[in-house]
Amino acid sequence: MSASSRRWIVLAVGVFAQTAACAFVYGVPFLVPTLRDQLGLSLAGAGGYVAAPTIGLLVTLIAWGAAADRYGERRVLVTGLVITALSLGLLAITQPGGHGAVLVLLGAGGAAAASVFAASGRMIMGWFPRAERGLAMGIRQTATPLGVAVAGLALPGLAQRTGAIAALLLPAGLCLLAAVAVLVAVRDPARPARSEVASAGSPYRQPVLWRVHAASALLVVPQFAFSAFGAEYLVRQQGWGVAAAGAFLAAVQIAGALSRIGAGIWSDRVGSRLRPMRLLAIAATTVVLAFALGDVIVPWLAVAALVVGGIVTVADNGLAFTAVAEIAGPFWAGRALGIQNTGQNVAASLTPIALGALIGMAGYAAGFVVAAAAPLMAVAVTPVRGERAPTW
Repeated sequence: MSASSRRWIVLAVGVFAQTAACAFVYGVPFLVPTLRDQLGLSLAGAGGYVAAPTIGLLVTLIAWGAAADRYGERRVLVTGLVITALSLGLLAITQPGGHGAVLVLLGAGGAAAASVFAASGRMIMGWFPRAERGLAMGIRQTATPLGVAVAGLALPGLAQRTGAIAALLLPAGLCLLAAVAVLVAVRDPARPARSEVASAGSPYRQPVLWRVHAASALLVVPQFAFSAFGAEYLVRQQGWGVAAAGAFLAAVQIAGALSRIGAGIWSDRVGSRLRPMRLLAIAATTVVLAFALGDVIVPWLAVAALVVGGIVTVADNGLAFTAVAEIAGPFWAGRALGIQNTGQNVAASLTPIALGALIGMAGYAAGFVVAAAAPLMAVAVTPVRGERAPTW
């Protein structure tokens, strides 16, 4: 098989692996109603189940990235996916009575699933030339909404038929299937000799990479401002029905996934990841402020801003990951992507809590005006002048 053909197979397998991992890590919230009914959990107790995979993910992301740098992506992906499948399979089959055992196995599954978050992007970067990396990483980043969609469509009904814990056999099976696909179809990309790389030392000696991490974490704030409160706003403030709001926002999610691909193509054509990223930060600031204005004065403007915001605020995601891997180089990309994922997941966890408290006290307009400060800071932090041609 030619390298030209293999790279697209590697991309397809990478997207499938990421989708399988996301169906578990971000799919547990869809089990909450059934979990509460079947296990008698409080809302706080169910929240612990939701948080466990994410906590496991955050703890191990950088370690998995370092392992990918040292041992190769294929070995890391297969190992992590198999452990995830075993953790979820053991949980679903044994269904331990104690909440502690459930939390441990969910956390272990999330910790193992972090291997995919850290290594699949690095693998795809290695197989694609610079002129196609934006497109490839844009496609790879659609795996998150795809995984959420799979979980949303399948897990609630499955939980009703088999039980909430037993429903986790679905993501377990997907992860196991993804491990087989990686084992059969994926080969590690070729790496240059260290002597061929301009600087094989730590890329963190310079501030550029830290600034990209900071800017992309700041850009998570408007993304989760819209995703966390969009449905609630449409139902409570605009009087929409729950089903209508859900269908409306699902369509926006699909458009947002496509925007990641479009942004990647854009970056390939202009030969820069960070210039488009900064322009998208300006657009995100504008649309967040437009939502705040619409909430106060023109209701239709707020709804329009939800649509545009749901597209614009997710488009930069693939650009940041591509930039991080290119700046880090072939011997640090895994660790750098692990740090990138960690920062974004921390911001994603904190945004709904902090913004929800602010909205509860001061209203949506005030909350979103404050949220607009994050993408505005990202405009200044994004190191466009520090962007250099990658060494790989």
